[in-house]
Amino acid sequence: MIFLQMSTQVLRSLAVVVAVLIATGCTSMFDKHVEWETVEPTEYPVLTAVGYAPIGSQMGVNDAEKNIMAMKASKLDAYRELAEQVYGQRINGKQSLANMVINNAQLQASVEGVIRGAKVVKAYPVGDDTYATELQLDMQQVYNIYLSTARPQRVKNVRYY
Repeated sequence: MIFLQMSTQVLRSLAVVVAVLIATGCTSMFDKHVEWETVEPTEYPVLTAVGYAPIGSQMGVNDAEKNIMAMKASKLDAYRELAEQVYGQRINGKQSLANMVINNAQLQASVEGVIRGAKVVKAYPVGDDTYATELQLDMQQVYNIYLSTARPQRVKNVRYY
């Protein structure tokens, strides 16, 4: 009886192996050549962003140091705004109720991303205590940077042998 069960299992395994060989024999996985071409967008937008920073609130011993820190902070704020435009913004919210009255409401926003190819168009003081930086991001330049690393492609031609 054990011999009969083993031979049945062997026959089933053999049948599965034969079925797999027949199925893979019908595929054309090894007898075709695929040519790829690079996909290019039809238009390239230019994004702009402005960042602001207060001068008086900056850490520094004197006004010159505070101005430099405000310049850097406004540039970072402009980069954050560009990242929001490119990647979007994640919003997390939370509320709690007590006796059917909202007693705590929280909202948190965050953005994460890498911005390459942006350039400073203008950096200038606004009024007496604010510094502004304007950035510009040409998406054609971003696309060229992307091509140098990723090389996106689509099927150009398939040749069967």
